[in-house]
Amino acid sequence: TYMGIPLIAVALSLPWILFPTPSARWLNNRLITLQGWFINRFTQQLLLPLNLGGHKWAVLLTSLMLFLITLNMLGLLPYTFTPTTQLSLNMGLAVPLWLATVIIGMRNQPTAALGHLLPEGTPVPLIPVLIIIETISLFIRPLALGVRLTANLTAGHLLIQLIATAAFVLLPLMPTVAILTALVLFLLTLLEIAVAMIQAYVFVLLLSLYLQENV
Repeated sequence: TYMGIPLIAVALSLPWILFPTPSARWLNNRLITLQGWFINRFTQQLLLPLNLGGHKWAVLLTSLMLFLITLNMLGLLPYTFTPTTQLSLNMGLAVPLWLATVIIGMRNQPTAALGHLLPEGTPVPLIPVLIIIETISLFIRPLALGVRLTANLTAGHLLIQLIATAAFVLLPLMPTVAILTALVLFLLTLLEIAVAMIQAYVFVLLLSLYLQENV
């Protein structure tokens, strides 16, 4: 919040502004070519397990992946805020998209969608218990999606904060230990860059798997 104005809208819209926009020319520069190649490869990889019905989601899933990856990466810069460390935002992304996959399944193939709640060959006494367990696991999916993203990013940021503070405090007292701590901090930052990319990919991949069950 700055001067009483919530800046979440700026934090969410800024990543889109930073993307290079493709030109109308036949030949683009290297950056736009690389960006286009990455988006194509990722979309192909994501749509491989899906049948044709799920291919309508290609634009949505790829956009979500790019959105999350840029938010996560920009949040690693100093003096920035990462919106994806807020559970409310992640649940706001996870719940509607998960619900959309469930509604598609119920509308297109209700028998198969409800069939997921009971594995084949279940003994009769276990049927009510298994249906309850499978229903609970179905409703926990969006919570797991949102919490996984929040917890991984928040934990990484906290670790970076703690180790950086330790390095600053130790610098005048024990310079050698402070340098070693700074080295650990550098390695942890590299790990966090990887986590920022992987968590965005995992979020979209799990959504595509939920979609695959229902199309």
